Amino acid sequence: SGWLKIYDDGSVDRTWSGPDQFKFMAEPAPPHEQFIDGVAIRDVAVTHGGGQSGHHVRLYLPEIKPEDSQKLPIVLHFHGGGFCISEPDWFMYYQVYTRFARSTRSIVVSPFLRRAPEHRLPAAIDDGFDTLLWLQTVARSGSLEPWLEQHGDFNRVFLIGDSSGGNSVHEVAARAGSADLSPVRVAGAIPVHPGFVRSNRSRSEMEMPQTPFLTLDMLDKFLALALPVGATKDHPFTCPMGEAAPPLEGLKLPPVLLCVAEMDFVRDTEMEYYEAMKKANKDVELYVSKGMTHSFYLNKIAVDMDPNVSAQTDALISRIKEFIEKH
Repeated sequence: SGWLKIYDDGSVDRTWSGPDQFKFMAEPAPPHEQFIDGVAIRDVAVTHGGGQSGHHVRLYLPEIKPEDSQKLPIVLHFHGGGFCISEPDWFMYYQVYTRFARSTRSIVVSPFLRRAPEHRLPAAIDDGFDTLLWLQTVARSGSLEPWLEQHGDFNRVFLIGDSSGGNSVHEVAARAGSADLSPVRVAGAIPVHPGFVRSNRSRSEMEMPQTPFLTLDMLDKFLALALPVGATKDHPFTCPMGEAAPPLEGLKLPPVLLCVAEMDFVRDTEMEYYEAMKKANKDVELYVSKGMTHSFYLNKIAVDMDPNVSAQTDALISRIKEFIEKH
């Protein structure tokens, strides 16, 4: 669907080959350590576990205001892209997460996750959890990252991720529940339009519209490339509410805000996850963006041109801000 080509020799080409008007959204936005529109950005190499160099993260720091008497919550963001495409420095994420950091008054930490097919799952999930371990290292030693040391509240770390990043939110939250991360505390988890699916097509997959951000072709091919060899969509990474997954009752999870788009074709299976979480007596809230499709807020063209998409983006960020402030 314009996003990815794989050649016979195994090499991968992620040059955008779809409609030209979308190309700018998949181009990198450079970091800037000075404040622009109230946010500064830097890219940092992650090290933990005895100084082993891992991956890179992008940090978003909102301009500190006199009324910021307390330290700022830290939001750990996992990018989407079916585990196969996109990077945290893409313009479509830059334009959302600069605004997000400014609006929610939080420091955003967005790791560059390894991608399939070169790195099948659980690589991206491992990178997400490793970033949480890195936050623990920073919290304990302080000297690794001055923005976080000076301004971050390690007692209020939130996980957020869109699309496949929402799958990572669930998996990383589940791992965090069985680990000693002190002094880091995962205070909440926010899967946004997560790619929760089953092998059998849901009704919404067959009836809802496809968009440049998600088609059935992308869903099927990306997951075939990303899941462990031989796995189906019933794997716990894509179906955490299914029979093959660890029982939700046994997981120690933080409060969850599940964000769903009404016209998203994975909506039905997302709602299965919500119902399964409620049945397991988990602290889960649901927020639905009326009339919207998958990852609608990443489409800057629609956000700029369509007042309804713009208003729904405002409302989504406001609801997430409310959740962060509550916890």
